[in-house]
Amino acid sequence: MLTGKQKRFLRSEAHHMKPIFQVGKVGVNENMVKQIREALEKRELLKVSILQNCMEDKDSVAEQIAEGTEAEIVQIIGNNIVLYKESQENKQLQLP
Repeated sequence: MLTGKQKRFLRSEAHHMKPIFQVGKVGVNENMVKQIREALEKRELLKVSILQNCMEDKDSVAEQIAEGTEAEIVQIIGNNIVLYKESQENKQLQLP
């Protein structure tokens, strides 16, 4: 579980990032979760964009992705979700 200070730090790090993944009409599927899990292992922090044609609620999409990847939801802002998961091999971010 991330503290408020850690979330604030991660939000500032993610501010200039562009979303890597997009959730569309189909919603969250197993292949997408697998790819996000691999990307989180390499990057630790990433953004996921939810397209307007997505039928599911953005909060439920964020929960599904976080549950499937075992990541922490840092922020849901607009149609973007910021996720963080500490990498086992490529530790890049030093949390306060």
